[in-house]
Amino acid sequence: MNSIIRADNLVKTYGATTALAGVSLSVSPGESVAIMGASGSGKTTLLHTLAGVITPDSGSVILTTGGGSQDVARMSDSERSRLRRESFGFVFQQGLLLPELTALENVALSAMLAGASRTDAEARARTWLAQLGLGGMEERRIGQLSGGQAQRVAIARAQVTGAPVVFADEPTGALDSRTSSEVMTALIAATAGQGRTLIVVTHDRTVATRCSRIIEMRDGRISGAWAAPQAEQAPAPADRTDVTSHPDALLAAVAMPTSARSEHGR
Repeated sequence: MNSIIRADNLVKTYGATTALAGVSLSVSPGESVAIMGASGSGKTTLLHTLAGVITPDSGSVILTTGGGSQDVARMSDSERSRLRRESFGFVFQQGLLLPELTALENVALSAMLAGASRTDAEARARTWLAQLGLGGMEERRIGQLSGGQAQRVAIARAQVTGAPVVFADEPTGALDSRTSSEVMTALIAATAGQGRTLIVVTHDRTVATRCSRIIEMRDGRISGAWAAPQAEQAPAPADRTDVTSHPDALLAAVAMPTSARSEHGR
């Protein structure tokens, strides 16, 4: 299957610190990918680079949709801003919702910024809130919702534009384990469950195994990649072969479709 996002040899430095050291990654349409790693491993920098929030020092990020292929890394600031409004959705750890707005207004605003009329935006927002179990809560302000309910509003906001790709940065980091599981169920159902692509950064292995593939980062490089069902039974990362010393095996693990990797690992 063709990739919807393909990163090639991404490099990003901050002074003497190398955040990304030649990262290459391919993500297919409808796939859910979790990016894990210790603090400072480069996982959030990778997410932000894929999403066009920051630009790499070198390398490319090719986004392929119905409108063709384009290199996100070569876009101007205004072009990347438009791309984030229209083609990407975002879910953050704290939601970053506007507390003075209602749940409906938070979701509808995203669609309006992408060019929808207020009537259309509110209709879409109501549909998404209902699908995520928030019917009847449309007029509540964010402070009147639980943490899990607020994250569902954030998921609705990320999907109301019909964005083909959703980026989630620690979407369950502020939630208890039960609510975390419920939010991940809603997030995956709203994205990969409907043929859209989900890319998640998380430190929680339980969250990561809900995705179809796990990418692990270390020192600005991808150090491992595997299908999540295998990862649940796999030894801890410290006991796993360091694939950075086997670049051919690493490239195959990163690029290989999930179904093929499952067969390969049996």
